[in-house]
Formats: sequence, C-alpha cells, structure tokens
Amino acid sequence: MSSLLKVDSAMTCFANFFPKKLLELDAFLKDPAINITELKDIHSEINLTVPDPILVPHLHDGLETQNAKKRKLEDGGEEDMVGGTKVFVMPGGMMKSNANLVDLIEKVKPEIRTLIEKCNTVKMWVQLLIPRIEDGNNFGVSIQEETVAELRTVEGEAASYLDQISRYYITRAKLVSKIAKYPHVEDYRRTVTEIDEKEYISLKIIVSELRNQYVTLHDMILKNIEKIKRPRSSNAEALY
Repeated sequence: MSSLLKVDSAMTCFANFFPKKLLELDAFLKDPAINITELKDIHSEINLTVPDPILVPHLHDGLETQNAKKRKLEDGGEEDMVGGTKVFVMPGGMMKSNANLVDLIEKVKPEIRTLIEKCNTVKMWVQLLIPRIEDGNNFGVSIQEETVAELRTVEGEAASYLDQISRYYITRAKLVSKIAKYPHVEDYRRTVTEIDEKEYISLKIIVSELRNQYVTLHDMILKNIEKIKRPRSSNAEALY
C-alpha cells in the first residue's frame, strides 16, 4: 500500500509539480530583491566604533626595543607587540546579521529543501520500478539506474547549498569577532562586505541552479518515461 502511495505521489510530482516549480523559480529570478545591481545596497552597517589610538613611547634602548617588539613564549614561539582588545560585550549590543541577506536566505532555503524532498520521492518511485535481475534485455534498466543516479546527484548538490549558507554565517561571525578584537584594522571590515556581496551573488546562482535542475530532471524523465515505467519489452512474452 505504501509503495502505491509512493508511485502516485511521484507521478503527481513529476507531471505537475516540476513544471509548476520551475515557473515559480523563473519568476523568483525576476524579483527585484535578487536583481540588485549596486551591491553596496546590500551592505550592512558594522556597529563597532574604533577606539582612540594608543601612543607608544619611543624606546631608545636597543635591547629594550627588541624585547618590546617580540616576547618569547614558553613554547618557543614569538608574540607580536600588537595585541587585540579584550571583548566582554559588544558596545552597541547584539551585532546583527545582514538583514537583507537573512531575508533572502529565508526565501531560498525552503526551495532547497523542497527540491531535496521531491528528488527523494521520484528517486524512490524509479527504484521501485526497477525489475528483478535477469540476463539480457537490460537497456531499460540501465536508463532507470541512470535516472536514479541523476536524482541522487541533484539531491546531493541541493544539500551542499544548505552547507554553503551555514559556512557563510560561520565565516561572517568569525570576521565580526575579529573586528571587535581588532577594531583598528580596516581590512576586516572590508572583508565582511566582500563576503556579503559574494553570498548575495551565490544565492542568485543557487536559485538559478534550482530552476535548471527542475528543468533537467523533468526533461530527462519525460524523454525516457516509457523505458522508466516498462524497462523490459514484452516481445518475448508475445511469442507464446
């Protein structure tokens, strides 16, 4: 009974859902929120002030200067004179994420999960149609196996998009922590804006890839639907 439900669900998914979804994603790609031309519009303010510079007195003694620049550590390494600021709390309260990107990510993530779920459903349907192992007449079976492999590949790629989003948040959090510790280093601040821009571009590419994967899967299954549903011809049975 559960197998029949899987088959019905997969047929509905392939015949109706895939074409509907690729049209929705195509419309999504035309949304102004994902077509910002000036990437500076997606930048988020980093609410961390730069402290006043600390003047270091000129050290005349050569030995004293050398010791001040580098201190020998117990493990044999050396430590630079430039140290970071100890951070106990953020001066401006919680350091917010980039709101523009968070909103876009929350729209894209459900689309990724949906593709993974639908791929799994259709993959199960094709696997249930694979006949028992026999000698000969396996051309249709090879088409079924190729279809399952393609569905599995798309499923894995979609899962990697979720990993990419997680890595973005982790990388950005580490950079913001660096800014809090080294507020006087401008490059850390610039790097945050750079990864925000990179993530924005990546999200648009992800939506485009999701649409393309629906198109590719629908086209592949439609062209081979007869062999997928009936992998072995009945010519031999007709002889008797």
